[in-house]
Amino acid sequence: MTKKICIVGVTGLVGANLAKKALSKGYLVNGTARNASDEDKIKYIKNFPNSQNLTLFSANMNNSETFDEALADVDALFICCLIPIYKSTEGIPANQLSEEEGRSKILAPTVEGCLNILHSAKRNKIRNVLICSSTASTNPNIHIEEKNEIDHWSDESTQIKNKKFTSAAKTVMEKRAIKFCEENNIRLCILLPTGLYGELLIPGHLRHNPYAWLDRLLNGGEPRHAICPDDSISMIHTEDLAELFLNAFECDSCEGRFFGVYESLHWEDIYKECERQIPDMITPKYLDTKSAKPTAFDFARRDSLGVKLRDFPTMLSQTLDSLKKYQSKKVK
Repeated sequence: MTKKICIVGVTGLVGANLAKKALSKGYLVNGTARNASDEDKIKYIKNFPNSQNLTLFSANMNNSETFDEALADVDALFICCLIPIYKSTEGIPANQLSEEEGRSKILAPTVEGCLNILHSAKRNKIRNVLICSSTASTNPNIHIEEKNEIDHWSDESTQIKNKKFTSAAKTVMEKRAIKFCEENNIRLCILLPTGLYGELLIPGHLRHNPYAWLDRLLNGGEPRHAICPDDSISMIHTEDLAELFLNAFECDSCEGRFFGVYESLHWEDIYKECERQIPDMITPKYLDTKSAKPTAFDFARRDSLGVKLRDFPTMLSQTLDSLKKYQSKKVK
């Protein structure tokens, strides 16, 4: 029997990739966007292979009832609309807000929006929910040699105290979602990605990093950093993340949090690979020391989902190829 899923945030970076992958596997897909008649975004989604199996709906996470039609008679709900909020509606950076403002303008929209969608899922008797969150919720205050997604949580009080409201929103949202789903007998899987590489599906996704700074490098512009940070960052290919999502749904016994990460690399290693693939790029200034160790992860739960992940040189190459194709189309 063909399964039907609903992807909330279908025009977003994660949602669009998930929709493309699900359609290619024969799923029926309901997709929601704030404005499902916005052809500047929707036209790209409608061009996916098997898009005859895609039905689009307008819905706003400020209003739970707007999701009811899209969630009727679906086998699973994928929440991919909870993108990081880095500024208030007035344009003030999150780290410049007071605690009260950070809670109301950064935390509340994410947490309340997620719960509004979950209330619609409850009304529609959905038993499978999958949420895209972030590794920002997996950074405890103590030093650990290897992170795992069961034991290691960020402390939202510390995040809020340090004005990391964007990260705190993910931590609080996940805890509230877990509580809601436990109380309502809903199987919940949470995927935890960070840097997203892969094919550019919608031009609007160029505003996201790493697409923005890689596109700039290809056009002779500055790198993301003038001085290479002595730090690391994790990443995954968007198609691999979509595969993890679908495998988690198909596995009836899978529940809880899963890293959506290939691995973490030092920024110097990232830039050196960029130099190999973009020989004439402007390079950052490299430090004399490289002391920071990349974050180490326990990937046992991720690997249980059975997805072979692309390495960084491959995901970078495929991202750059996609950006070059987009640039050539613009020239024509």
